[in-house]
Amino acid sequence: MKYTLINLFFRVGSVLRWGARRIAVFFRRLPRRIEDAVLRFFPWLAAIFTFGALLFLIGHILVNGIPYIRPSLFALEYNTENVSLLPALVTTVFMVILSLLIAAPLGLFTAIYLVEYAKRGSRLVRLVRVTAETLSGIPSIVYGLFGSLFFVSWLGWGYSLLAGTLTLSIMILPLIMRTAEESLKAVPDTFREGSFGLGAGRLRTVFRIVLPAAAPGIFAGIILAMGRIVGETAALIYTAGTVAQIPTSLLASGRTLAIHMYALSSEGLYTGQAYATAVVLLVLVVGINALSAALAKRIAKG
Repeated sequence: MKYTLINLFFRVGSVLRWGARRIAVFFRRLPRRIEDAVLRFFPWLAAIFTFGALLFLIGHILVNGIPYIRPSLFALEYNTENVSLLPALVTTVFMVILSLLIAAPLGLFTAIYLVEYAKRGSRLVRLVRVTAETLSGIPSIVYGLFGSLFFVSWLGWGYSLLAGTLTLSIMILPLIMRTAEESLKAVPDTFREGSFGLGAGRLRTVFRIVLPAAAPGIFAGIILAMGRIVGETAALIYTAGTVAQIPTSLLASGRTLAIHMYALSSEGLYTGQAYATAVVLLVLVVGINALSAALAKRIAKG
């Protein structure tokens, strides 16, 4: 059986290589104008397909969710009569703010050290980068199990906002760190050399010259991290819990909008309210992205 699978993989690889050669030969035989037109066609096709899928997804959510957006959906307390999403909305905002307060400074300062202070090509830099890339590829359910074993059980915090926040901070830290590092590396060295030539120190150069120039890329990473926090369910079910209430402390349990939507849809009784929650979640993500983009642009201009 083992050798049969290996032979199958080799045969599939041979077929793919043969197909790639045939395609290359086909393009070589085409006139230059036709070749350019064909090569332009595929990016346009991909863009149209992506934009169409986005429009279909947004339209499907809005059509099915807007009719169920009612004042009772924003009641202060959740019950089976109103299935209010307000506690989940407040918990989501708390989760985003607390997770970013932990992960964003740590990831940004780590990136600054790796790019501006550490010796380029050193073993420490390579080790940190490999570790970050490895952590980025770990499924969220694994983070959830780790948070459940360590924060919930071993530290004895139980299902709490704090356990969920720390788990999410570990999840988004590699993303913020790697994005910030690439943004800092993209800043031309002439910016640093000009600042040093005017007598500025390294710390002043980093915070006055390099960081404003890299702000759009850094905020792009933070926006992606926000999207992962808002849309996360697997890790939070095992750490923050699914209690539909506004957390009164860091050790209280709560559910985010994504978990709230999952709980309503899985019950099968409140599908319309689940779509309404998706509409609110969509508006929240768009608002956060717009606010972050405006802030990044303002920092870059300043």
